[in-house]
Amino acid sequence: MRIEDIIFITAMGPPGGGKSVITPRLQRHFNVITYTNLGEESVTMIFQKILNAFVGGFSEAVKDCISNIVQSSQVVFHAVA
Repeated sequence: MRIEDIIFITAMGPPGGGKSVITPRLQRHFNVITYTNLGEESVTMIFQKILNAFVGGFSEAVKDCISNIVQSSQVVFHAVA
């Protein structure tokens, strides 16, 4: 049996709370990419653009709800976080 062209995509958080440290021996097989948390204005802009593209064919009543949907989503996210 021969396996070719396999791509693994993984995600992890910092160690602690049940998450273990990844050993250098395993980590050497991956490209490590990190990011910083975005500000509220950036998240609002990104989600508004995504929703505008998604609801492009919907009525104006639906399009008018986009800012409320984004703002409500952020309120729920911050309450849960």
